[in-house]
Amino acid sequence: MDFLFTPWRYQYIATAAADNSSPEACLFCEMHRAPDDAAALVVHRGALCLVMLNKFPYTNGHLMIAPYAHVDELRKLEPAAAQEMMSLAQHAEEVLRRLYKPDGLNLGMNIGRAAGAGVAGHIHLHALPRWFGDTNFMTTAGETRVLPESLAETYGRVKNAW
Repeated sequence: MDFLFTPWRYQYIATAAADNSSPEACLFCEMHRAPDDAAALVVHRGALCLVMLNKFPYTNGHLMIAPYAHVDELRKLEPAAAQEMMSLAQHAEEVLRRLYKPDGLNLGMNIGRAAGAGVAGHIHLHALPRWFGDTNFMTTAGETRVLPESLAETYGRVKNAW
């Protein structure tokens, strides 16, 4: 039997069930307050939303766009923040297409834990490039993602292209 150790995933597994409903415990609120964008993987700070790399990506270039407002439902978001979020999603699509030349992109939100939200207390939009065949035996049988680029390299590329 072969083993592929991914100790960096433990941080995600250990915090996946955490209660992040309060702004004090919220990843996105924490990133909004973070003084060091590179350490926080924040690519861009808009007037009402931020764009950051997903620390536990499905693919290289996996971005998340989150409003500064700590709301758990899209309908609670102020219209100006919702408009900025969509504008940032359009720009993210442009950047990801240029950098990674994907066959397609996933843009989406999981609102609520039952819908798959890892951070259910704060809405956020995922933007990630996809390629034909990017879900292979490692993902389906080994439940492991193989990413050819480090987070630091992805951050530098996306930050420079933004």
